[in-house]
Amino acid sequence: MSEKRTIEVFSADCPACKETIELVNQLACPSCEVSVLDMHDATVAGRAKELGVTSVPAVAINGELAGCCTGRGPDADMLQAAGLGQPA
Repeated sequence: MSEKRTIEVFSADCPACKETIELVNQLACPSCEVSVLDMHDATVAGRAKELGVTSVPAVAINGELAGCCTGRGPDADMLQAAGLGQPA
């Protein structure tokens, strides 16, 4: 059995967040485990802070904030370069 790739999408349920969730779901592979996390939850906000999330939407792959999310919104090419859509 293959190892899962953990994808965390930090969202505030805004239109841009919904687009990012849709993008991540389109790019995800069978071994990608996608979790959509609500930034209105204090625990989620704490996790986001640990990862360096400064704005939403943001995506972390295997516990690392994707490069596309360090100052601007997610980008398909950068998410794929970070491992999204690839078997673990």
